Amino acid sequence: MADGKVIALTPTSERRAATASGYPMLVVLLLAILADIYGIVMLGHDHNAWGIAVVIVVTIVFILVLPGFYMLQPNQAAAITLFGAYRGTDRSTGLRWVWPWLGKKKLSVRANNFISDKIKVNDLRGNPIDIAAQIMWRVVDTAQALFDVDDYKQFVRVQVEAAIRAVGSRYPYDDFEHQEISLRGNHDEVGAELRKELIERLAVAGITVDECGLTYLAYAQEIAGAMLRRQQAQAVVAARKTLVEGAVGMVEMALDALSAKNVVELDDERRAAMVSNLMVVLCGERDTQPVVNTGTLYQ
Repeated sequence: MADGKVIALTPTSERRAATASGYPMLVVLLLAILADIYGIVMLGHDHNAWGIAVVIVVTIVFILVLPGFYMLQPNQAAAITLFGAYRGTDRSTGLRWVWPWLGKKKLSVRANNFISDKIKVNDLRGNPIDIAAQIMWRVVDTAQALFDVDDYKQFVRVQVEAAIRAVGSRYPYDDFEHQEISLRGNHDEVGAELRKELIERLAVAGITVDECGLTYLAYAQEIAGAMLRRQQAQAVVAARKTLVEGAVGMVEMALDALSAKNVVELDDERRAAMVSNLMVVLCGERDTQPVVNTGTLYQ
């Protein structure tokens, strides 16, 4: 910040480096070895001037050629620098070569799998929960990963924790009424939201996220017992609600069928008694015992 203004950092963009295959330079190095042997032989035959010239030239060739070799494996890259200035990235595999005054810093662009530690987060309703996630990430811009952040692997770990806290606080742990997205009931939606959050956070480091999802989700230990009883109570209420709704429909259907087929004529009192008996039979937790009534409702 200068004079009250925030200075925005210019991101470094990856570009291709001017490098060469190492195999032609390997041939040059072998020829230099043969020339060195020839120069030594010339020195042994009193051809001092010619032998000294050959040895000096070969030494210069060794100094220029030998330090420039490096090897790149598949899905590996090397950032090339000149006295600290970024000059490009080499992604070609095999034996490579650059001038010896150019620096080479290798890094992997393979997919990395990271499982976060369990962290405590307050969900949308303020309940403390323990949550952990699995992240599959990779470097897509080597220049940003090396030069725009201090340590891109540590940066990933910190941003993963921050993203989990942000996403975990946006949703409730559970929702028995299925009216909103919850952490426990909507893994795909939560995983997609977490991936989007991570991609935005890691873009500054030239890193993308291929896949992510929650690996652990539970109420914090201090409220686990109380929340378990609450879940059980909510489950019982939800089950009773469904049972009553079904029983009411069945009773209504039975009364309509009896009236439509003129099986029996029921006044209000008998209709109420039948509704009561049917509701007991349908909603009871135990099997009902039939009772044969040989009289009437009015006796």
